[in-house]
Amino acid sequence: MWMIGLLIVGGLVILVAGAELLVRGASRLATALGISPLIVGLTVVAFGTSSPELAVSLQSAFNGQPDLAVGNVVGSNILNVLLILGLSALIVPLVVAQQLVRLDVPIMIGASLLVWGLALDSGIERWEGLLLVVLMVGYVVFLVRQSLQEKQSAVRAEYEQEYGGNNGRGGRQVGVNLMLVAVGLAMLVLGSRFFVQGASDLARLLGLSDLVIGLTIVALGTSLPEVAASVMAALKGERDIAVGNVVGSNIFNLLSVLALTSLLSSNGVPVSASALSLDLPFMVAVAFACLPIFLTRNLIDRWEGALFLGYYIAYTLYLFLDGSGYPAAQQYRTFMLVFVAPLTAATLLVSVWREWRRRQQPAPAAR
Repeated sequence: MWMIGLLIVGGLVILVAGAELLVRGASRLATALGISPLIVGLTVVAFGTSSPELAVSLQSAFNGQPDLAVGNVVGSNILNVLLILGLSALIVPLVVAQQLVRLDVPIMIGASLLVWGLALDSGIERWEGLLLVVLMVGYVVFLVRQSLQEKQSAVRAEYEQEYGGNNGRGGRQVGVNLMLVAVGLAMLVLGSRFFVQGASDLARLLGLSDLVIGLTIVALGTSLPEVAASVMAALKGERDIAVGNVVGSNIFNLLSVLALTSLLSSNGVPVSASALSLDLPFMVAVAFACLPIFLTRNLIDRWEGALFLGYYIAYTLYLFLDGSGYPAAQQYRTFMLVFVAPLTAATLLVSVWREWRRRQQPAPAAR
């Protein structure tokens, strides 16, 4: 058992460290070659932070463990919203930018629905992966064009400070950054092998399926950078970053991680009946749940964060109960679907209705 734990923890540490080196080297290399730090942040850094998920999903697919690859992406998306936003909102109510409500959340919902629809024939084929990659390129191009038109100097200065810096153009500096990229990629490959091997051994030891392990332990492991980034952003008062990090990560997971995994696999990525009947629909439902919560005063209150967190605990508990063959698992699922979910939906609809009524009321006249 200790050997399995060592593989999982060691692989995760190598994964995270490799992603950090890759992002640092690639971003400095890009700026040294004259690419705007703003564009670097929206492309190189955004893809780099999703590299642990990509490395693990590719390794799982190449090892003939598609359930682990699918579970990693779907589980990460569910975890990002329910666990990360739940924890962050419990720390401090989160501000939601208007752009997220009007653009990014609808794109996240659309991508979730599209992936579910493509998977309904029991898999995502290579040409479907190519379609998702094309959509991802279009989304990144749109982000870059929109950001280049940003008028607020404070926003641009924040990007310059975060992704800029003194990245000299000398040959030595370029060589160092190329070395960082190479070492980061090597660590991603090695870390993903250790992590996937440990997760597979744990699944066999506990009698759980690859899908359940992918939806829980693997998803949590590869999402730890996002967990840390969002929680730290909430603690520092950068509440819009905490929310934007989650939504952006979910879009990248679907349109780049799952897409590239299916594109680079010889036969695409098969999707199990269990994922189609529960986990993918739940991921779509979680994406839809963001809209009514984000709409209410453009704020995620603490009670809504607690609601998200409670649902994540309930969902994870069901996965382990069902995966271990616990007899009451189906009754538990029925209770959640028949009573808890409709009650939550009604509560959210009432909140949206109240917010709509509030916005319809005329503003008080100035004295």
